[in-house]
Amino acid sequence: QGQLVESGGGLVQPGGSLRLSCAASGFTFSVRSMSWYRKAPEKERELVATITSTGRTTTYADSVKGRFTISRENAKNTVYLQMNSLKPKDTAVYYCRCQVYNYWGQGTQVTVSS
Repeated sequence: QGQLVESGGGLVQPGGSLRLSCAASGFTFSVRSMSWYRKAPEKERELVATITSTGRTTTYADSVKGRFTISRENAKNTVYLQMNSLKPKDTAVYYCRCQVYNYWGQGTQVTVSS
């Protein structure tokens, strides 16, 4: 059974940056696309970014394009989400997911507030 563990969330001021990490285990991480999602209170869950197994192709929600960057280190079984120019509307619990197995992490809270 695969496992995903997110870390790196916290409280940051508007305009600030955070880097989220998601450590994977229990499956062959290097051959699987990975995604980050977020869920804000009273909003639908949103797909934020996806990266293919090699990292060559990435896609982003329009709401984060130009501010967030997804990347991965297959040698460390880890996927990252670099978040810059954060806005209060980015406040949410952020989850990583391996789509093919429908594995989800436990989530990490990101709060953007002054």
